[in-house]
Amino acid sequence: MTGVCAAFVVALVLSLIVLVASHGLATFTVDGVSFASFVTGTVWNPHASDASGAPYMGALPMICGSFVVTVLSCAMVLPIAIGCAIFVVEIAPRFGERVFRPITEMLAGIPSVVFGLIGLTVLVPVVRGFAGGTGFGILSGSLVLACMVFPTVVALINDAIAAVPRSYREGSYGLGCTRWQTVLHVVLPSAMPGIMTAIVLGMARAFGEALAVQMVIGNAAQMPTSLFTPAATLTSVLTTSMGNEAMGTVYNDALWSLALILLVMSLVFILIVRLIGRAGKVRGNA
Repeated sequence: MTGVCAAFVVALVLSLIVLVASHGLATFTVDGVSFASFVTGTVWNPHASDASGAPYMGALPMICGSFVVTVLSCAMVLPIAIGCAIFVVEIAPRFGERVFRPITEMLAGIPSVVFGLIGLTVLVPVVRGFAGGTGFGILSGSLVLACMVFPTVVALINDAIAAVPRSYREGSYGLGCTRWQTVLHVVLPSAMPGIMTAIVLGMARAFGEALAVQMVIGNAAQMPTSLFTPAATLTSVLTTSMGNEAMGTVYNDALWSLALILLVMSLVFILIVRLIGRAGKVRGNA
């Protein structure tokens, strides 16, 4: 029975990969769009054509937008998550177990549309009042994503720090180190593979998030020029355009190509996590 379930899951994943790849590659194999121009072009308007008759399919603005909001949101979350994890594991474990962990689990269960609504009604006006403009843009999207990935990142870092053997701490204390010296020079280096895994998984979650980002980023398919101007991500373009285009059209094929880029990036994140885990095992055995 377990073998049948495993085979079903493998077949399902492979079929999804084949489906996305077949539709996504049609842009280059059927519609004749150059892959280089697709990933480096800066104009996104597949309904229009240039002088040579080729549609404007420059996905670089969305690719850059996705990476910028992903990296920025994780950069916001990481120091806070590490600080919270150190506090609830090393300083106040009872508070962490009874209060902090249930709260973070509750945050992880909040639907993304709720985060989008909070960003739309709270963060966007704050950014508008601080920097002017519309308030929609990279900064608003990054703040919303930071709130969304925080529960995942902090939970994984909690587990990584808690998994450090107690003997490491006791050995450090026996040498006369203070609590902070032990945390800084013993606990955190030992937990580094788990912390790096948390960062990568947080980036994967942020890179693939769609609805909440679409509500606050502005959905302007243009190269990001600042944190306060409207932009777009791969997922925001997909959510706003996929339902409006007929299957088999050039625009629909281009959207599938964006989905293929998302799939490839997800596989890259998974590969990075596996490499980090393998490196951590080698280091632990050494």
